[in-house]
Amino acid sequence: MNLESGTQFPATDELFVNAEMQVLYKVANSTVRTFPYPHIRVENVFPAEFYQQIRQHLPPTEAYKSLSELGRIKGQYDARRVLLLTPDSVSGLKDNCREFWDNFSRWLLGGPFSRIALHKFSPYLSSRFENLASMQFDQEAMVIQDRTTYALGPHTDSPSKVLSFIFYLPADDSTPHLGTSIYLPADPTFTCAGDKHWKLPGFNRLVTMPYVPNTLFAFMKTPRSFHGVEPIKDEGIERALLLYDIKVGQP
Repeated sequence: MNLESGTQFPATDELFVNAEMQVLYKVANSTVRTFPYPHIRVENVFPAEFYQQIRQHLPPTEAYKSLSELGRIKGQYDARRVLLLTPDSVSGLKDNCREFWDNFSRWLLGGPFSRIALHKFSPYLSSRFENLASMQFDQEAMVIQDRTTYALGPHTDSPSKVLSFIFYLPADDSTPHLGTSIYLPADPTFTCAGDKHWKLPGFNRLVTMPYVPNTLFAFMKTPRSFHGVEPIKDEGIERALLLYDIKVGQP
């Protein structure tokens, strides 16, 4: 399993090294739940001090772009705004914020995290990829800001997606209902290759991964990896996330 990391290199700052060691330990020793598709949930994934640093360095609202601005989707879609953790995007941040996310992207995208992630799910990935050992993968990460009107119907993610790691970044545990939900189709034979969002009446919500501080929800993309976000009815909500994805590499 090979993964392209571009021009990123591991950070050497002690704060990030300690954070990386805890994340690797927590993810590597987590339990994979297999129903209805392989997924993990990890609490206290970052050291407490480091989590507070993430919170303190969340980018300002003006640093984010909508998915339509980035060409990720067609049409208007302003409820979700993202900051890609790429050198170009991070360079537009100011001072300490720029330095923090530059270091963060270096260890997340340039260190051993991708290998741990792939190894964690390798028993299940081998059922999707017959030549898993020789597969080429790409990776990307982004900081996300979801607003009150944001919602996602059940979907399985695009066919190119392999693994998704969703790090929850709230200030406190007062809104657990804002987490990502896992769905089961009412028709037990129903599957979806991806690239389509479905209506809730055709699905049963199995569980919502609580949107609480310093928690990770990660899963493998399959034709049955239905997940989404229930419609947010609270007013003035801003949901902070860090998303890390592994995708099928470009030939």
